[in-house]
Amino acid sequence: MALSLSPPRGLRHAAVLMTELLHLAAGNLLSPMILAFVLGAVAAFVRSDLEIPEGAAKALAIYLMFAIGFKGGVAMHAASGWALAGAIMAALALSLALPLIAFVLLRGVWQQNRTNAAAIAAHYGSISIVTFVTAAEFLRSRDIPYEGYLVAMTAVMETPAILIGLMLAGGQKSPGMPDRTSERGALFREVLVNGSVMLLMGGFAIGWITGDAGLAKIRPFVADLFNGALCIFLLDMGLVAVRQGRAARQFPKALILFGLVMPPIGATCGFLAAAALGLSAGGAMLLAVLAASASYIAVPAAMRLALPAANPSLSVTLALAITFPFNVAIGLPLYLTVAQRLFGG
Repeated sequence: MALSLSPPRGLRHAAVLMTELLHLAAGNLLSPMILAFVLGAVAAFVRSDLEIPEGAAKALAIYLMFAIGFKGGVAMHAASGWALAGAIMAALALSLALPLIAFVLLRGVWQQNRTNAAAIAAHYGSISIVTFVTAAEFLRSRDIPYEGYLVAMTAVMETPAILIGLMLAGGQKSPGMPDRTSERGALFREVLVNGSVMLLMGGFAIGWITGDAGLAKIRPFVADLFNGALCIFLLDMGLVAVRQGRAARQFPKALILFGLVMPPIGATCGFLAAAALGLSAGGAMLLAVLAASASYIAVPAAMRLALPAANPSLSVTLALAITFPFNVAIGLPLYLTVAQRLFGG
């Protein structure tokens, strides 16, 4: 009887999967956007005086959010209202479940106090629009389509986690602190009308109303300039990420593991929601990215106002200096490989 020397089928599949993952990772790491992020990180590491003016960084953020919202609205122009309704329900479910999972892990495994655990959980229940934009461009560069209403899901997922975080904190306040009820009322209003939500949803509405005819009129602005603007924005994020990490010298090393473990957990939840919605491989990958990301813009501002007893160096360092680089460098190719295996394409 002849003996077969070929490896078992499971090992061959694992080898093929690893090859695909490494190929995607190599392509991602050598893209201009990621290299711009690395340039910013290196400049900050060697203490260069390189700076992106705050006004310029804010203008780039406004441009990116409007452009991604507009293009999502155009893509949604021909889709059904039922698809959008289902997507919004799934986004709400994710933004309620993810902070709870993070809170349980932080309290049970990492032994964080209730206030810090609630604040960090709020960051991980919300989303990073920069990670989403980077992932959308990652798909576009590979001609992989995705559902336009993912943009609407980003807006829905940005704010509920803040409210969940406040509830998980249990209304705690620092000894001697005044009653901040009126400030929290202002916070809720600010959350509901904050600039990023207005830009995303406003751009989405304009794209939805005007469709392809509207896109044809401003295509050079929202499409041709997009990659260059994203390069400069990510360069600034590289500067900020390293400087933030350097500033947090007292950061507990054990907590770094949470910043690396929580993204795959969130991505798994995103894939489950994508299966329920029947998304394409590109849409499933983007939803996994949203669920795996953590906010470092909107939520830190909200937590500073609502939970002043929480330590912002823990939550912001985790979201910006650990989870964001992990998702951009390793998460994007990993999530796409899994999405293509599970959802085809």
